[in-house]
Amino acid sequence: MVSLFRRKSDAVVDEPASAEDESVEVARTRSYTPSKRELGKQTPKRPGANRRPGGAAAGPPLTKEEQREKRRQLRREASTEYRRQGGPRDRGPERALARDVIDARRTAGTFFFGGALLVLLGSNRAMPTTVQLVSNLLWVVLAVAVIVDGFLISRRIKKLVSERFPNSTERMGSLYFYAIMRSFTFRRMRVPAPRVAIGDKI
Repeated sequence: MVSLFRRKSDAVVDEPASAEDESVEVARTRSYTPSKRELGKQTPKRPGANRRPGGAAAGPPLTKEEQREKRRQLRREASTEYRRQGGPRDRGPERALARDVIDARRTAGTFFFGGALLVLLGSNRAMPTTVQLVSNLLWVVLAVAVIVDGFLISRRIKKLVSERFPNSTERMGSLYFYAIMRSFTFRRMRVPAPRVAIGDKI
């Protein structure tokens, strides 16, 4: 008689156990992340970690006096560069030509501020009537001279730009204003610095 309590065969017992172990092993393998040491890799160092800017060649840090002197030097260099080349509004061959037109001649605008100062002093009520009349006359002469000079400058620039840059997209009104404002500035204070002498042919 077959015993009801007979053991199950080893094959029957071990088969589900081995299947379970295999599934656990697969799950463990999927969720397991190998360490960097196991992969044979080292943690890469950041290129700038624990290093001073400039490396060893930078030398010792600058003192406050040296930093101040360096800032002054950089400002001087920037100022020299700006005076030589100007800013964004000075870019373009048309504007360079307009500057040359102004710098190659004497303009009424350079005398305007000096004359305006004389007019302001002479028109004071404490001055004699004759001085006040002369001051008012001088003011009229200056105003007319500036208007006429501005007209001549604009006509000269229009002619040269149309001849040398027929396909220019520069707005002529903006170019006239740019040139006339330069004509009011003293020659030594003009930016960019003049590259032509007074009397040069443009």
